[in-house]
Amino acid sequence: MEIKIAPSIFAADFMDIRKAVNLFEETKVDMIHYDVMDNHFVPNISFGPKFIKDIASKTNIPSDVHLMIDLDKNFKDYLDLPIESITIHLESANGHIMDYINAIRNSGKKAGLSLKPATPVDALLPYLHAIDLALIMSVEPGFSGQNFMPEVLDKIRDMKNIIEERDISIQVDGGVSRETYKQVLDAGADFLVIGSAFFKDKNPAEWVKNIKRKI
Repeated sequence: MEIKIAPSIFAADFMDIRKAVNLFEETKVDMIHYDVMDNHFVPNISFGPKFIKDIASKTNIPSDVHLMIDLDKNFKDYLDLPIESITIHLESANGHIMDYINAIRNSGKKAGLSLKPATPVDALLPYLHAIDLALIMSVEPGFSGQNFMPEVLDKIRDMKNIIEERDISIQVDGGVSRETYKQVLDAGADFLVIGSAFFKDKNPAEWVKNIKRKI
């Protein structure tokens, strides 16, 4: 499966979002990752639907939206956005996981399920037939700039074995850097979310090319 890269706009300088989007366009990334937080599911607040809509309407880069929110309250606000993919957390679905997945797919978007570091990959087994993406968090969700949790590499390998030949991307989010990305790819991931390391990198365009070639 082709390797994809989605920088997290949450790690950008909010005083200069246009500069961040320009960087994404110049480096030819595959998607923009939006970490949506509402201070309920995770202890932080980021942005909402208007922020995503404003950016998505001004760039041709597809949108990869990761909802870390109370789905019972705010989920529907994201279904009508001009975006390509919505990922929800298994832990926030309150027993109605298929209802949310079906709503995403019925809106014409790809559906993803995310797992916190402590949640076993087996929890995704009942939903593999209905999702396009499995997101494995390699930090505790909520804050940018955390260190990669190496124990998650075994989860990525397990996820790869569980997926087998299904057309499901394995996305990894959290602490992906120049020092960790090769381990993540070697473990079986094919979709990297890169946060603060992307913006701090001296040559992100070169790094993107290296990731694509797995070197």
